[in-house]
Amino acid sequence: MAGIKVFGHPASTATRRVLIALHEKDLDFELVHIELKDGEHKKEPFLSRNPFGKIPAFEDGDFKLFESRAITQYIAHEYSDKGNQLLSLGSKNMAILAMGMEIEAHEFDSVASKLGWEQIFKHFFGLTTDQAVVEAEELKLAKVLDNYEARLGESKYLSCDHFTLVDLHHIPVIQYLLDTPTKKLFDERPHVSAWVADITARPSSQKVL
Repeated sequence: MAGIKVFGHPASTATRRVLIALHEKDLDFELVHIELKDGEHKKEPFLSRNPFGKIPAFEDGDFKLFESRAITQYIAHEYSDKGNQLLSLGSKNMAILAMGMEIEAHEFDSVASKLGWEQIFKHFFGLTTDQAVVEAEELKLAKVLDNYEARLGESKYLSCDHFTLVDLHHIPVIQYLLDTPTKKLFDERPHVSAWVADITARPSSQKVL
């Protein structure tokens, strides 16, 4: 059997998103290291796995996929009987879960990833943090987290009362932001702070660090 392979980099938030899902499902897999500094993701054979040249790419036997959130959804559905349940059952609950994943991708991650880039990843490339960008993006993130604070006052997790893909998708970039001054935005909101502590303490979260 070819088994499950993830082609990515362990520091990549998108790669970590997939790895956390695999750990939640207690699945065996192989992480095939793609060296970003060498531009390996922009060359063959990686481009045959993702023509857009972005990590991660994924294989489960003969089945191939890219885009981390698509991969996590495949894992959650294909291996629904393994490990922890990452979905919400029922059409209405699934619709709420889908809405939460859209909010994470378009409202949260679009801002949080910029903050991660400015304060963490720029340093890897010898670049300097633009503090003006950080301040502007923190204002945007604060508004998102205000909405999360209200939601988490009603529900233990963002989609429902159990951990789902919605929560999982947030973990990798939060892990980085907790090591930056942006951490204060999470700490200032008690429901958000408790949620962050919960999801980042999960064994699956700890395994990717």
